[in-house]
Amino acid sequence: MLNYIWLALVLLAVTIGGLTNRLKEVTDGAFDGAKTAVTISLGLIGIMALWLGVMRLAERAGLIQKLARGLRPIMARLFPEVPSDHPAMGSMLMNMAANMLGLGNAATPLGLRAMRDLESLNPHPGIASNAMCTFLAINTSSVQLIPTTAIAVLVAAGSKNPTAIVGTALLATLCAASVAITSVKLLEKLPRFRLGKSAGEVVTARRDHARKAEAFEADTTPNPSPESTSSGLPLWGKGLLVLLIVFFLFLFAKQVFPGIFGNNSVLPFLDSPAPNEPIAISGNVFVRIVNVVSVLAIPFLLAFFILYAALRGLKVYDEFVEGAKEAFDVILKIIPFLVTMLVAIGMFKGAGGIELLARGLSPVLTTLHFPVDLLPIALMRPLSGGATLALFADVVHRLGPDNLVSRMAATIYGSTETTFYVAAVYFGSVGIKQTRHAIPAGLMGDLAGVIASVVICRMVL
Repeated sequence: MLNYIWLALVLLAVTIGGLTNRLKEVTDGAFDGAKTAVTISLGLIGIMALWLGVMRLAERAGLIQKLARGLRPIMARLFPEVPSDHPAMGSMLMNMAANMLGLGNAATPLGLRAMRDLESLNPHPGIASNAMCTFLAINTSSVQLIPTTAIAVLVAAGSKNPTAIVGTALLATLCAASVAITSVKLLEKLPRFRLGKSAGEVVTARRDHARKAEAFEADTTPNPSPESTSSGLPLWGKGLLVLLIVFFLFLFAKQVFPGIFGNNSVLPFLDSPAPNEPIAISGNVFVRIVNVVSVLAIPFLLAFFILYAALRGLKVYDEFVEGAKEAFDVILKIIPFLVTMLVAIGMFKGAGGIELLARGLSPVLTTLHFPVDLLPIALMRPLSGGATLALFADVVHRLGPDNLVSRMAATIYGSTETTFYVAAVYFGSVGIKQTRHAIPAGLMGDLAGVIASVVICRMVL
């Protein structure tokens, strides 16, 4: 699928650029895409090292396996090919949770780790498994509790009610996720996308699968020690974890309900506002809760995972370093795939392909009562997050932040994803070249998100 898409983008870019005398822009787009790909990849190294180090601690301590077992019924239906106690289950769950909370810096490294875990179960190297395709579809249509970036743009433009899109984005992402999951499950059964194997290939695949599983299990088995091999934590260790949880619950309550913890609090010096203290953007309690959870989630996870691993008897510093080392190998695998995709997208943008599509489709969309101003955003969203943000900001500037079309644009931006970027990064990290039905399912989810955004905004705003 990516072969055809990439070839079409390049040929269309050159053809359109030649007919419109924009070949220089096509060339600039190719160079800019290559530079952007490397910049993005290098920027991921530090964050990737951090989260791979944390994930190694969580695996070695047994936390990932416990998390996967707790949500086994749901995950087993979505990913029947993945063993319920495999680390991939925990990695995918944490990625989904980070996406829902808008924690992009955490979601991408966790997603890359999940793809690596899924690759350990893949009997067809270079070809996306059903589990990989399902995971990508879920990522490109992730349910969003708070579309923070879209709200920030509306706030900056002076909107009177910037959080009005919270409900619309949540409903739109629920529609997108439902369509994406349904699509990926239906498409995987079609003859075109089914993984056909001869008898010899089945034997070889099973042998490779067993070898990979044994190697993965050996790599993720905790170092034996009295603490790490025991059935549970000592009583004093459980007490420390409870104290940590109580501390973060106190911080949560203090920021969600600031009136309760005024000058009468036990620690009055904490009442002075810190320079980076998050400011609630709305009096809505639900919005404040999600914003505070977004702020506290990463500090809590870092502290809890590291403390838990230490209490299990692991050498947390050494294990963290070993996990962080893997980041460089992952990023080096991503760069060629990301450069290839962003070069084609940059060429197509430079040639004016998006504007040409918008003009050609505008008569049809007018008949369907789809605002023409939203078409460039809808077309650009699967290709480039940065370009979509610029288009969204332009709509808000021209029409006003509280205009219905601006609210629709904000909902679309908050409820859809850059499908081709996600596919290039996630599949590139494990060397997948045949993506099968992953991209069609992701694009169907994007289309459902766009349509749902317009319909829902017309109904409730």
